[in-house]
Amino acid sequence: MGIKYLENTESFEVLASKRHPVTRQAKTLKRRCNDKGEPIKSRAEAQRIFNAMMIEINDSFKVAQKSPRTLYRDVLPKFYDVLELSDFSRKTVENYRLCLNAHTLSLWGHREIDSIRSEEVRHLIKSTLSERSPSQQKNVLKFIRKFFQFAVEEGYLAKSPVPLMQFRMGDKIKKVLTETQLRYFLDKAKEFQSPWYPVWVTAVYTGLRNGELFALTWDKVDLENRKIVVSSAWNSKDGFKDLTKSGVDRVAEIAPPLLAMLKELKLKSDDTNFVLPRPEGWIEGRQAEFLRYFLIGISLPPVRFHDLRASWATVMLARGIPPVKVMAMGGWKDLKTMMIYVRKSGIDIQGITDGLILHNTSRELAAVLELRKSDLS
Repeated sequence: MGIKYLENTESFEVLASKRHPVTRQAKTLKRRCNDKGEPIKSRAEAQRIFNAMMIEINDSFKVAQKSPRTLYRDVLPKFYDVLELSDFSRKTVENYRLCLNAHTLSLWGHREIDSIRSEEVRHLIKSTLSERSPSQQKNVLKFIRKFFQFAVEEGYLAKSPVPLMQFRMGDKIKKVLTETQLRYFLDKAKEFQSPWYPVWVTAVYTGLRNGELFALTWDKVDLENRKIVVSSAWNSKDGFKDLTKSGVDRVAEIAPPLLAMLKELKLKSDDTNFVLPRPEGWIEGRQAEFLRYFLIGISLPPVRFHDLRASWATVMLARGIPPVKVMAMGGWKDLKTMMIYVRKSGIDIQGITDGLILHNTSRELAAVLELRKSDLS
């Protein structure tokens, strides 16, 4: 924005410039006076003049434009190309591509990019996607905003039409398995000799993410000192990378039961450097499917594979492990996320009613004794 204060005249100079989105030729307007021919004395007036000048430039582009219209569908591929050259992973770029193609291409693909209005974006998020969760709506809006920011930077339009929107996210508590359920789950997995047993045991005892488990190699495992260095991950789009989701290496402690299993795996590892076996479906991303079917088969609540990590966190917290230690081993950097697990484990309210006595309970105790006598007779 070209607004400059001129000390010698105690007024403002306004400069507006933009390149044609197709020809790339620049058009510049410069003013020191308002419509009445008077010096521009306030920054607010200078801002209004600047906005009017930008509209004038954009209108002149539309009138003089001789090349084909700039359509939404023609700019999308250019946006994807820029994303691929950025620091985004291939998986993230693919998420952008799938989301924008699915939710916006049929709506706006045939439209001129500068004809899309804020109310259309708002209608897409709040009406068309009304059945989606707030987090999904927020994610779609984030992708759309990123695209239009690119369009502005490249000169396809003067201003992004994406409005500011608020979402009531809430801190929904994730599904988890209790310590008793986890014990039963692992016992049954071992009893039935599930090929996923080593993967599930490692996940439940360490809280490692799916990609971190898949990428775990023996050079990162110190059996003598019971330590695992978590410094790499894997996904189907990017393959292996020397970076975890949080971007920070961490150390996970090996619990004694896990240590015994890892020693057994080490003896059977032969020439492979990967710690965990590759059961059917893992490399195709079907780990959640196999876990769900197994849990249903043993009459436990079906949870996602990622929820084994949440289960580990809540068990640790319920056992009295300080949240800061759970955060460090689990690789969480956001205290807000950790508080979800704190509430799920109940440690934030543990003991607050121990000394709460508001009435005489002798009558209730007598009634309980009478009921027990009747049950025995």
